[in-house]
Amino acid sequence: MADCWGLPEPLCTFPALPSKTLRLMRKGIDDGFRDIVRAHSDAIDAATAPLQIFLNWLERVFTHAPWPVMMLLILAIVWAGSRSWKTMVGTVVALAMIGVFGLWPDTMTTLAMVAVATVVAILIGLPLGIFMARSDRFQGVLTPLLDIMQTLPSFVYLIPVVVIFGIGKVPGLIAVVIYAVPPMIRLTNLGIRLVDREVTEAADAFGADARQKLFGVQLPLALPTIMTGVNQTIMMSLAMVVVASMVGVGGLGKNVLQAITNQYFTVGFLNGFALVAIAIIFDRTSQAFGKRLQKHREVGHD
Repeated sequence: MADCWGLPEPLCTFPALPSKTLRLMRKGIDDGFRDIVRAHSDAIDAATAPLQIFLNWLERVFTHAPWPVMMLLILAIVWAGSRSWKTMVGTVVALAMIGVFGLWPDTMTTLAMVAVATVVAILIGLPLGIFMARSDRFQGVLTPLLDIMQTLPSFVYLIPVVVIFGIGKVPGLIAVVIYAVPPMIRLTNLGIRLVDREVTEAADAFGADARQKLFGVQLPLALPTIMTGVNQTIMMSLAMVVVASMVGVGGLGKNVLQAITNQYFTVGFLNGFALVAIAIIFDRTSQAFGKRLQKHREVGHD
Protein backbone atom coordinates (compact mmCIF):
# COMPACT_ATOMS: atom_id res chain seq x y z
CA MET A 1 0.00 0.00 0.00
CA ALA A 2 1.37 3.42 -0.96
CA ASP A 3 -0.18 5.37 1.90
CA CYS A 4 -1.69 3.71 4.96
CA TRP A 5 -0.47 5.93 7.81
CA GLY A 6 2.51 3.58 8.16
CA LEU A 7 0.30 0.70 9.34
CA PRO A 8 0.72 -2.91 8.18
CA GLU A 9 -1.37 -4.02 5.21
CA PRO A 10 -3.79 -6.27 7.22
CA LEU A 11 -4.99 -3.13 9.03
CA CYS A 12 -5.46 -1.20 5.79
CA THR A 13 -7.39 -3.76 3.73
CA PHE A 14 -10.54 -5.17 5.29
CA PRO A 15 -10.43 -9.00 5.27
CA ALA A 16 -12.88 -10.13 2.61
CA LEU A 17 -14.01 -13.56 1.52
CA PRO A 18 -11.92 -15.14 -1.23
CA SER A 19 -12.94 -13.99 -4.69
CA LYS A 20 -13.76 -17.56 -5.74
CA THR A 21 -16.14 -17.94 -2.79
CA LEU A 22 -17.82 -14.63 -3.65
CA ARG A 23 -18.23 -15.68 -7.30
CA LEU A 24 -19.79 -19.00 -6.29
CA MET A 25 -22.18 -17.26 -3.88
CA ARG A 26 -23.27 -14.72 -6.48
CA LYS A 27 -23.65 -17.38 -9.15
CA GLY A 28 -25.73 -19.58 -6.85
CA ILE A 29 -28.08 -16.74 -5.89
CA ASP A 30 -28.44 -15.49 -9.48
CA ASP A 31 -29.04 -18.95 -10.93
CA GLY A 32 -31.55 -19.81 -8.23
CA PHE A 33 -33.42 -16.56 -8.79
CA ARG A 34 -33.55 -17.16 -12.56
CA ASP A 35 -34.79 -20.72 -12.05
CA ILE A 36 -37.62 -19.49 -9.84
CA VAL A 37 -38.59 -16.88 -12.44
CA ARG A 38 -38.56 -19.44 -15.28
CA ALA A 39 -40.65 -21.89 -13.26
CA HIS A 40 -43.33 -19.27 -12.60
CA SER A 41 -43.14 -17.30 -15.86
CA ASP A 42 -46.70 -18.22 -16.89
CA ALA A 43 -48.12 -17.03 -13.57
CA ILE A 44 -46.09 -13.80 -13.81
CA ASP A 45 -47.36 -13.12 -17.33
CA ALA A 46 -50.95 -13.80 -16.25
CA ALA A 47 -50.60 -11.46 -13.25
CA THR A 48 -49.22 -8.59 -15.35
CA ALA A 49 -51.61 -9.03 -18.30
CA PRO A 50 -54.32 -6.70 -16.86
CA LEU A 51 -51.72 -3.96 -16.39
CA GLN A 52 -50.51 -4.41 -19.96
CA ILE A 53 -54.05 -4.23 -21.35
CA PHE A 54 -55.01 -1.18 -19.28
CA LEU A 55 -51.80 0.68 -20.08
CA ASN A 56 -52.02 -0.04 -23.82
CA TRP A 57 -55.67 1.01 -23.88
CA LEU A 58 -55.09 4.28 -22.03
CA GLU A 59 -52.06 5.09 -24.17
CA ARG A 60 -54.11 4.57 -27.35
CA VAL A 61 -56.86 6.80 -25.97
CA PHE A 62 -54.42 9.58 -25.05
CA THR A 63 -52.34 9.46 -28.22
CA HIS A 64 -55.17 8.98 -30.74
CA ALA A 65 -57.64 11.45 -29.25
CA PRO A 66 -57.76 14.85 -31.02
CA TRP A 67 -55.47 17.30 -29.27
CA PRO A 68 -58.28 19.83 -28.51
CA VAL A 69 -60.17 17.08 -26.66
CA MET A 70 -57.14 16.12 -24.58
CA MET A 71 -56.32 19.76 -23.87
CA LEU A 72 -59.88 20.44 -22.69
CA LEU A 73 -59.77 17.31 -20.53
CA ILE A 74 -56.51 18.37 -18.90
CA LEU A 75 -57.82 21.91 -18.38
CA ALA A 76 -61.01 20.52 -16.79
CA ILE A 77 -58.92 18.46 -14.36
CA VAL A 78 -56.72 21.46 -13.56
CA TRP A 79 -59.72 23.73 -12.97
CA ALA A 80 -61.51 21.14 -10.81
CA GLY A 81 -58.41 20.81 -8.64
CA SER A 82 -57.02 24.33 -8.49
CA ARG A 83 -59.92 26.72 -9.24
CA SER A 84 -57.18 29.15 -10.27
CA TRP A 85 -57.14 31.16 -13.50
CA LYS A 86 -53.37 31.65 -13.18
CA THR A 87 -52.84 27.90 -13.14
CA MET A 88 -55.22 27.53 -16.09
CA VAL A 89 -53.33 30.13 -18.14
CA GLY A 90 -50.01 28.52 -17.27
CA THR A 91 -51.38 25.13 -18.31
CA VAL A 92 -52.57 26.45 -21.68
CA VAL A 93 -49.19 28.07 -22.37
CA ALA A 94 -47.26 24.95 -21.35
CA LEU A 95 -49.43 22.60 -23.42
CA ALA A 96 -49.25 24.95 -26.41
CA MET A 97 -45.45 25.01 -26.19
CA ILE A 98 -45.37 21.22 -25.97
CA GLY A 99 -47.52 20.97 -29.09
CA VAL A 100 -45.57 23.60 -31.04
CA PHE A 101 -42.29 21.76 -30.51
CA GLY A 102 -43.79 18.44 -31.68
CA LEU A 103 -43.77 16.76 -28.29
CA TRP A 104 -47.51 16.17 -27.97
CA PRO A 105 -47.61 12.40 -28.78
CA ASP A 106 -44.68 11.61 -26.48
CA THR A 107 -46.21 13.75 -23.73
CA MET A 108 -49.50 11.85 -24.01
CA THR A 109 -47.60 8.54 -23.79
CA THR A 110 -45.85 9.76 -20.64
CA LEU A 111 -49.14 11.00 -19.16
CA ALA A 112 -50.70 7.57 -19.75
CA MET A 113 -47.79 5.89 -17.96
CA VAL A 114 -47.91 8.33 -15.04
CA ALA A 115 -51.71 8.06 -14.78
CA VAL A 116 -51.63 4.25 -14.58
CA ALA A 117 -48.67 4.27 -12.17
CA THR A 118 -50.43 6.79 -9.91
CA VAL A 119 -53.67 4.79 -9.87
CA VAL A 120 -51.83 1.55 -9.07
CA ALA A 121 -49.74 3.28 -6.38
CA ILE A 122 -52.90 4.68 -4.76
CA LEU A 123 -54.65 1.29 -4.88
CA ILE A 124 -51.63 -0.29 -3.18
CA GLY A 125 -50.60 2.56 -0.89
CA LEU A 126 -53.98 3.56 0.53
CA PRO A 127 -54.90 0.16 2.06
CA LEU A 128 -51.35 -0.37 3.32
CA GLY A 129 -51.35 3.11 4.88
CA ILE A 130 -54.70 2.44 6.56
CA PHE A 131 -53.52 -0.90 7.92
CA MET A 132 -50.27 0.75 9.04
CA ALA A 133 -52.24 3.40 10.96
CA ARG A 134 -54.35 0.75 12.69
CA SER A 135 -51.48 -1.53 13.72
CA ASP A 136 -48.31 -0.39 15.46
CA ARG A 137 -46.77 -3.80 14.87
CA PHE A 138 -47.39 -3.60 11.12
CA GLN A 139 -45.97 -0.08 11.12
CA GLY A 140 -42.83 -1.34 12.82
CA VAL A 141 -42.40 -4.01 10.12
CA LEU A 142 -43.23 -1.82 7.12
CA THR A 143 -41.30 1.33 8.09
CA PRO A 144 -37.82 -0.19 7.55
CA LEU A 145 -38.96 -1.53 4.16
CA LEU A 146 -40.18 1.93 3.16
CA ASP A 147 -36.89 3.41 4.34
CA ILE A 148 -35.01 0.99 2.08
CA MET A 149 -37.32 1.70 -0.87
CA GLN A 150 -36.78 5.44 -0.54
CA THR A 151 -33.02 5.14 0.00
CA LEU A 152 -32.09 2.81 -2.84
CA PRO A 153 -30.96 4.54 -6.05
CA SER A 154 -33.70 4.54 -8.67
CA PHE A 155 -31.57 2.52 -11.10
CA VAL A 156 -31.42 -0.36 -8.63
CA TYR A 157 -35.17 -0.96 -9.00
CA LEU A 158 -34.64 -1.92 -12.62
CA ILE A 159 -32.44 -4.94 -11.84
CA PRO A 160 -35.00 -7.25 -10.17
CA VAL A 161 -37.80 -5.90 -12.35
CA VAL A 162 -35.96 -6.78 -15.56
CA VAL A 163 -34.92 -10.20 -14.24
CA ILE A 164 -38.51 -11.06 -13.27
CA PHE A 165 -40.57 -9.33 -15.95
CA GLY A 166 -38.13 -8.76 -18.81
CA ILE A 167 -38.03 -5.67 -21.03
CA GLY A 168 -41.14 -3.67 -21.88
CA LYS A 169 -43.71 -1.16 -20.71
CA VAL A 170 -45.09 -3.22 -17.84
CA PRO A 171 -41.68 -3.78 -16.19
CA GLY A 172 -41.09 -0.03 -16.47
CA LEU A 173 -44.52 0.63 -14.96
CA ILE A 174 -43.80 -1.72 -12.05
CA ALA A 175 -40.48 0.03 -11.39
CA VAL A 176 -42.25 3.40 -11.38
CA VAL A 177 -44.90 2.14 -8.95
CA ILE A 178 -42.31 0.68 -6.56
CA TYR A 179 -40.43 3.97 -6.58
CA ALA A 180 -43.53 6.15 -6.17
CA VAL A 181 -45.66 4.21 -3.65
CA PRO A 182 -43.80 4.91 -0.35
CA PRO A 183 -45.05 8.53 0.04
CA MET A 184 -48.62 7.33 -0.46
CA ILE A 185 -48.26 4.74 2.30
CA ARG A 186 -46.46 7.05 4.72
CA LEU A 187 -48.77 10.05 4.33
CA THR A 188 -51.93 7.94 4.52
CA ASN A 189 -50.64 6.49 7.78
CA LEU A 190 -49.65 9.95 9.04
CA GLY A 191 -52.97 11.55 8.08
CA ILE A 192 -55.03 8.95 9.93
CA ARG A 193 -52.80 9.05 13.01
CA LEU A 194 -53.08 12.86 13.13
CA VAL A 195 -56.87 12.77 13.43
CA ASP A 196 -57.85 14.22 16.80
CA ARG A 197 -58.43 11.57 19.43
CA GLU A 198 -61.44 13.50 20.70
CA VAL A 199 -63.13 13.12 17.31
CA THR A 200 -62.61 9.37 17.20
CA GLU A 201 -63.78 9.06 20.81
CA ALA A 202 -66.93 10.98 19.90
CA ALA A 203 -67.52 8.55 17.02
CA ASP A 204 -67.12 5.65 19.45
CA ALA A 205 -69.57 7.31 21.83
CA PHE A 206 -72.17 7.45 19.05
CA GLY A 207 -71.77 3.72 18.48
CA ALA A 208 -69.78 3.81 15.22
CA ASP A 209 -68.03 0.58 14.36
CA ALA A 210 -64.47 0.44 12.98
CA ARG A 211 -65.61 0.65 9.34
CA GLN A 212 -67.94 3.60 9.95
CA LYS A 213 -65.27 5.39 11.95
CA LEU A 214 -62.70 4.87 9.18
CA PHE A 215 -64.81 5.99 6.23
CA GLY A 216 -66.95 8.53 8.06
CA VAL A 217 -64.40 10.24 10.29
CA GLN A 218 -60.76 9.30 9.84
CA LEU A 219 -60.38 9.26 6.05
CA PRO A 220 -62.32 12.52 5.46
CA LEU A 221 -60.25 14.35 8.09
CA ALA A 222 -57.02 12.81 6.80
CA LEU A 223 -57.81 13.67 3.17
CA PRO A 224 -55.57 16.78 2.95
CA THR A 225 -52.56 14.76 4.09
CA ILE A 226 -53.51 11.89 1.80
CA MET A 227 -53.70 14.34 -1.12
CA THR A 228 -50.15 15.41 -0.29
CA GLY A 229 -49.22 11.75 -0.69
CA VAL A 230 -50.95 11.68 -4.08
CA ASN A 231 -49.01 14.81 -5.06
CA GLN A 232 -45.69 13.22 -4.10
CA THR A 233 -46.61 10.00 -5.90
CA ILE A 234 -47.26 11.91 -9.13
CA MET A 235 -44.00 13.84 -8.82
CA MET A 236 -41.96 10.70 -8.16
CA SER A 237 -43.67 8.90 -11.05
CA LEU A 238 -42.66 11.67 -13.41
CA ALA A 239 -39.10 11.57 -12.07
CA MET A 240 -38.87 7.79 -12.49
CA VAL A 241 -40.22 7.81 -16.06
CA VAL A 242 -36.80 8.86 -17.40
CA VAL A 243 -35.02 6.02 -15.59
CA ALA A 244 -37.72 3.50 -16.59
CA SER A 245 -37.13 4.39 -20.24
CA MET A 246 -34.02 2.19 -20.00
CA VAL A 247 -36.25 -0.91 -19.95
CA GLY A 248 -38.54 -0.02 -22.82
CA VAL A 249 -40.85 2.74 -21.60
CA GLY A 250 -41.49 5.24 -24.39
CA GLY A 251 -42.52 8.87 -24.25
CA LEU A 252 -40.47 11.81 -23.05
CA GLY A 253 -38.20 9.68 -20.89
CA LYS A 254 -37.02 7.69 -23.91
CA ASN A 255 -36.21 10.90 -25.75
CA VAL A 256 -34.24 12.24 -22.79
CA LEU A 257 -32.27 8.99 -22.57
CA GLN A 258 -31.48 9.11 -26.29
CA ALA A 259 -30.43 12.75 -25.98
CA ILE A 260 -28.03 11.85 -23.16
CA THR A 261 -26.61 8.92 -25.13
CA ASN A 262 -26.10 10.94 -28.32
CA GLN A 263 -25.33 14.28 -26.63
CA TYR A 264 -28.28 16.06 -28.27
CA PHE A 265 -28.55 19.13 -26.07
CA THR A 266 -31.64 20.64 -27.71
CA VAL A 267 -33.61 17.40 -27.77
CA GLY A 268 -32.81 16.74 -24.11
CA PHE A 269 -33.67 20.28 -23.08
CA LEU A 270 -37.03 20.34 -24.90
CA ASN A 271 -38.14 16.95 -23.58
CA GLY A 272 -36.92 17.89 -20.11
CA PHE A 273 -38.93 21.10 -20.39
CA ALA A 274 -42.05 19.09 -21.24
CA LEU A 275 -41.53 16.84 -18.20
CA VAL A 276 -41.00 19.84 -15.93
CA ALA A 277 -44.07 21.60 -17.35
CA ILE A 278 -46.29 18.56 -16.73
CA ALA A 279 -44.84 18.17 -13.23
CA ILE A 280 -45.53 21.82 -12.37
CA ILE A 281 -49.09 21.64 -13.72
CA PHE A 282 -50.04 18.63 -11.61
CA ASP A 283 -48.06 19.83 -8.61
CA ARG A 284 -49.92 23.16 -8.55
CA THR A 285 -53.26 21.45 -9.14
CA SER A 286 -52.90 18.81 -6.43
CA GLN A 287 -51.43 21.30 -3.93
CA ALA A 288 -54.30 23.73 -4.50
CA PHE A 289 -56.81 20.92 -4.08
CA GLY A 290 -55.14 19.87 -0.83
CA LYS A 291 -55.24 23.45 0.48
CA ARG A 292 -58.95 23.69 -0.34
CA LEU A 293 -59.56 20.46 1.56
CA GLN A 294 -57.55 21.82 4.49
CA LYS A 295 -59.63 25.03 4.57
CA HIS A 296 -62.82 23.00 4.40
CA ARG A 297 -61.58 20.90 7.31
CA GLU A 298 -60.74 23.99 9.39
CA VAL A 299 -64.15 25.53 8.67
CA GLY A 300 -65.81 22.25 9.67
CA HIS A 301 -63.92 22.24 12.97
CA ASP A 302 -64.94 25.84 13.64
